[in-house]
Amino acid sequence: MEKSILHVFFNTAARRGNADGLRWKVEGRWQSFSWTEYARRVRVVGRGLVKLGLPKGGAVAIIGYNRWEWLVADLATMAAGGVPAPIYTTCTSEQVAYVTGHCEATIAFAENVSQLRKFQERRHELPNLKWIVLFDGTAEGAADVITFDALMKMGEELPQSALDERLEALDPNTLATLIYTSGTTGPPKGVMLSHKNLIFTARSVIDALSNITDNEQFISYLPLSHIAEQMMSIHLPVTAGGTVSFAESLEKLADGLREIRPTVFVGVPRVWEKIQAKMVEAGASNPPLKKKIAAWARGVGLEAGKRAQHHQAPPMFYRLADKLVFSKVREKLGLDRCKLAVTSSAPIARTTLEFFLSLGVPLFELYGMSESTGPTTQSKPESWKLATVGTPLPGTQLKIAEGGEICMKGDHVFMGYLKNEEATRETLDADGWLHSGDVGEIDAQGFLRITDRMKDLIITAGGKNVAPQNLEALLKSVPGIAQAAVIGDRRPYLTALLTLDPDAAKRVAEQCGARGRTTAELAQETTFLAHLQKGVDGINSGLARYETIKKFVVLPAEFTVDSGELTPTMKLKRKIVNTRYSAQVEGMYPADGAEQRAGA
Repeated sequence: MEKSILHVFFNTAARRGNADGLRWKVEGRWQSFSWTEYARRVRVVGRGLVKLGLPKGGAVAIIGYNRWEWLVADLATMAAGGVPAPIYTTCTSEQVAYVTGHCEATIAFAENVSQLRKFQERRHELPNLKWIVLFDGTAEGAADVITFDALMKMGEELPQSALDERLEALDPNTLATLIYTSGTTGPPKGVMLSHKNLIFTARSVIDALSNITDNEQFISYLPLSHIAEQMMSIHLPVTAGGTVSFAESLEKLADGLREIRPTVFVGVPRVWEKIQAKMVEAGASNPPLKKKIAAWARGVGLEAGKRAQHHQAPPMFYRLADKLVFSKVREKLGLDRCKLAVTSSAPIARTTLEFFLSLGVPLFELYGMSESTGPTTQSKPESWKLATVGTPLPGTQLKIAEGGEICMKGDHVFMGYLKNEEATRETLDADGWLHSGDVGEIDAQGFLRITDRMKDLIITAGGKNVAPQNLEALLKSVPGIAQAAVIGDRRPYLTALLTLDPDAAKRVAEQCGARGRTTAELAQETTFLAHLQKGVDGINSGLARYETIKKFVVLPAEFTVDSGELTPTMKLKRKIVNTRYSAQVEGMYPADGAEQRAGA
């Protein structure tokens, strides 16, 4: 094993030479630099950090959107013997100050003046912070702020030997990076990952996916503060040697996919759900004959996908269905050369998995957490099962502990939480097993199925345990519904808060004769609500009595990251949702508790 992920990076850069390392857009035109230039910039910025006074082991905060400067700053920090501490761009000044102060960062990188202000507003709380480096813009009159270009000029003035000394001091067990949890259950914790963690995990993924080569095309668009995106944008490409292209924004992801045409693409469930909704909307306007052909092809595709899980040949006419429908769908989505489409970070509805499977785009689930350096299990084209998250990565162990909790062990397991020995002991036991807090089961073939998050389990007033995420996935399959939050902890029965997909809801409204057109109007319209009730009733018919949704409220707008109801990786913040919509929740329950107890 190499001494550090930086040694892996520089070896890869030397091997790849003039091949494209990073690509990005400037005023509508693609720009790029080679692996050789990528490595040069990391070295220059690393020397600049040394000249700024970054101590060995010192932390460097980074806040900004996906761009080449972010990746260079991250790798340069590690090259200089420092520890990157990424911060989500959606964080408030208070949260920025917490992370920066907690890791005692002496230097920070900020995207622009807007992100810079978050540090400046709490500057008096950050005595250790000496310098702030701006990717874009300038801060006139701020003596402690310099531009990224200025930092690079400083680095060019320092000899390479100054950085080489820092690089040689690294070893596999050195702390490499901090990943701060998104703080859904309290203040964020700093997950400490070593160079061994990063190297081992990246190589294990490549070993598991034997068809990964140095010509892969990756697209970077999810928050780089999250380990999943870091693995896909930094550590996996650094190890395999592919090309990373930056999407202009999440809103322009669809355009980016068509332009970049990635060979490996990772999407969180919400991304796949939005793609599905757009495709359903587009298909609804097709002429009758085209709809019939699509329906026939989807039937063939779903059967082919089910057979593939058992290594059986596809059904008759699959090639015809692929030529008429599937190939066109993949091309339109920008996935025509994608050999691995992945879903991760949160549970995904079976209906969404089957939707893409029926179109010849199987989604391979993986499972992991920040504390396991991202992935722990991986589904792959030659070995997968629908609605499971795959089998353990090579060199790792998995077990189901008391209460159904998933535990994992291996060189991907983190070092512990920064300055929090108590939380470390609660998560990492004496035998080296990482306790995930997730509930699951392993089948006879070794495939892991996630049933729920232990902290999310609802225990009704009748004492029944309910997995809300499973029910939420079912509710989102009702046409028109975008998101769902199931309520019912210590309550007599289950209820739900629902949001609408604007395009899908409009189409459904036209079909059922509802007059409203906006989501706010439809959320109150009797005809439309009756349609949703039919969908919910259909779901309830297949559930145990205590699992059924007795009442629901439709909210006028979707849950979003900006409004604070979703984490940056689009997971539901249940506590915030429950608090923010407490009036709507309480309105679904009787004040005197007269209604029957769940499961009675």
